[in-house]
This record gives sequence, C-alpha cells and structure tokens, in this order.
Amino acid sequence: MALRYSCVIIDHDDTAVDSTRKIHYPAHLEVMRILRPGATPITLTGWFLKNFHPGIMEYLEGELGLTPREMEIEFEVWKTHTAKTDPDFYPGFIETLRSFKKRGGIVAVVSHSETHIIERHYSRNGAEEIPDVIFGWSYNEMLRKPSPHPVKEILKKYDLAPSRALILDDLKPGVVMGRNTGVTVCGAGWGHEIPEIALYMKKNCIEYFRRVEDFASFLLKE
Repeated sequence: MALRYSCVIIDHDDTAVDSTRKIHYPAHLEVMRILRPGATPITLTGWFLKNFHPGIMEYLEGELGLTPREMEIEFEVWKTHTAKTDPDFYPGFIETLRSFKKRGGIVAVVSHSETHIIERHYSRNGAEEIPDVIFGWSYNEMLRKPSPHPVKEILKKYDLAPSRALILDDLKPGVVMGRNTGVTVCGAGWGHEIPEIALYMKKNCIEYFRRVEDFASFLLKE
C-alpha cells in the first residue's frame, strides 16, 4: 500500500534537532551582552515564545529596536554559534525519515536556519542523503517561512497536490505556511513544553505529537 503522504516538509530547529537550548538562545545572550549591556535578556521560555509570536525578526527589530548595523552584528554572532556547535537530532527522528524515504517518500526541509548549516547537521550524523530539498533562511521575507513560497516550490518541483504533502513544525510559522498553501500541518511537541505554544498547536494542527515515536507511527502508516 502507498504512504498516506508523498512528501513530508519538516522544520529543523526544535523539530529535528535540539538547537534553541544549545545554539540560538546562547547566541542571543551574547548579542544582548554586546548590544544591550545592562538590559535583562528574556528567559529561554521567553525566547521560544518570541519565536512563536511575533517572530524573531519582529522581536529583534521591533521590540529590541536593533538598527541595521546592530542586525549585522547579531547575524555574525549567530553565525559564530551555529558554526561551532552541532545540536543532537532527537532520538528516532533520523530513523523515521530514513524509513519514510525507503518507502518512496520525499523529505523537504523548510527552516529559519541557513541551508549549509542544515546540510552539515545531517552530514555529521551520517544522514546527508535524507533531505531531498532544503529551503533555509532568507532575509527576503517573501522567500522564507511563513511565506507560502517554499511549499509552493516544493509542490511544483515534485508535481504534488497539497493533499499529498504534510508539514511538521513546532511553532506557529509552520501552521501559517500550511494554511496559506492548503497543506496539512502536524505539531512537533517534543522540543519544548510551553502551554501557550502547545495549546495553539493542538488547536491548529490535525495532530500534535509529544513523542517522535508517535509521529513516526502517523507518518509511516499506509
């Protein structure tokens, strides 16, 4: 029997890898030490919530008021952290995607991390063959999630109807992207336990998984 979905479109940070705790939040703390000394940084939970809503760029430019030059510094600090640290994939995640591909599935990645960083994470875990296509970070908001552009390009590339694809994400941008393209969205709930985020994802996704094993059972069901 055929898989229920031909293509899974997965987020990377805190969906595939445990990266906010190990990379992105520590990078933000360093940015605050450099650019806003004396200001109290938000907590890790607060950082998750800002990524959830209103979004990282809206937070940095709007709420923190970083100037264009400060944003360049922020980006350099972030790149330094992403270059020196490789986060762990959640147990069972790579195996799930590998099983999906063996059954003929297509794996696409749509993330706010840079494409070469995502490629490195998979390669260093011996899984460089898994992503068939990656849409990473772009400063052009029309090209990055939650814009429908990445999903539309994936559907076009593989000649798929929206009903044949599935989005897996841990935050609101993935839900919005799915809503704007007609692609079903599932929530990844194993990366963090924040009630506000969990409630939103449960309400707006067809399924919300607390464990990778439960996602695997859903994805691989024929």
